[in-house]
Amino acid sequence: MASEAPSTTFKDGAWHGMIEPNGPFPPEKGRYHMYIGLFCPFAHRANLIRHLKGLTEIISISVVKPYPKGDEKGWPGWKFPTSDDEYAGATVDDLFHSEYLHDVYFRDKKDYAGRYTVPLVWDTKTNQIVNNESLEILRNWNTGFDTIIPEEFRERDFYPENLRAQIDEIGKWMQDEVNTGVYKAGFASDQETYEKNVVPVFNALNKLEKILSQGKGPYLLGDVLTELDIRLYPTIIRFDTVYVQHFKCNLGTIRNDYPLLNNWLKNLYWNVKGFKESTDFRHIKENYTKSHPLINPLAITPLGPTPDVETGYEADWSKLRKGGVYDQALGLVAP
Repeated sequence: MASEAPSTTFKDGAWHGMIEPNGPFPPEKGRYHMYIGLFCPFAHRANLIRHLKGLTEIISISVVKPYPKGDEKGWPGWKFPTSDDEYAGATVDDLFHSEYLHDVYFRDKKDYAGRYTVPLVWDTKTNQIVNNESLEILRNWNTGFDTIIPEEFRERDFYPENLRAQIDEIGKWMQDEVNTGVYKAGFASDQETYEKNVVPVFNALNKLEKILSQGKGPYLLGDVLTELDIRLYPTIIRFDTVYVQHFKCNLGTIRNDYPLLNNWLKNLYWNVKGFKESTDFRHIKENYTKSHPLINPLAITPLGPTPDVETGYEADWSKLRKGGVYDQALGLVAP
């Protein structure tokens, strides 16, 4: 049961606490614990900032199993492994030894009636949830621990002042048309809804390919790794392995139709520490294919594509040509 909270962080159905030096949740090593699923792209971005800002020894994590998910209403939700029900890469609840993630939610708010999502950040000192909104965690941790981390990590600013307008503008449509766009297409309940939502996904990928063509790489906005790369990576790393077949986003693939996005992906995965380390393809593939019985009733997980991420990053971006998927009949147009 939660102790007396230093501030009210729950509103609008979620928790919105911020870690900051002079706030109710100051940065401290070992004080905060994060619950994640290695399958979830939104938890993935929170785990990425944890790696990229040197917080892996400061913030501990517990990892839920990738399935089962629960009934159509999400009950009982994500489960922690047990000695009789182990799953490689998943962990027990290191704080409370809970059976389900919902137990952690109820520790803070007994009458909580929302979804039991990851990521979830817990404060072990005040015994309450700090935040469960991935973008807020990403933004907050970009600077929230800067007073206690080494200078090499403190200097990493993924939301720099001079690029914020551009990050915000791109991030808005990227979130709507790519990050959540694949879900709108994948969970469509009829043909019309599917077709309405799958085309914007590829129009947005075309726009991202064009943005990469206008720079010299290796990141979305040139030679600076930003929040946009961190937000886009979890979706693109899942695209060919899951979204093409499982969510029927098969008008094209990253590796065959988007050479610049594919090169961008290969660089992050193979060359930037934290990206490969936070990616687990077994968790990703088995979560989607074994948690959505209406989409995949037999819960068979495809073996391919292989390899999960291609090798052969091309450092000379001038050798690459812009790709894309264009079909005016379908509404796919060049940006």
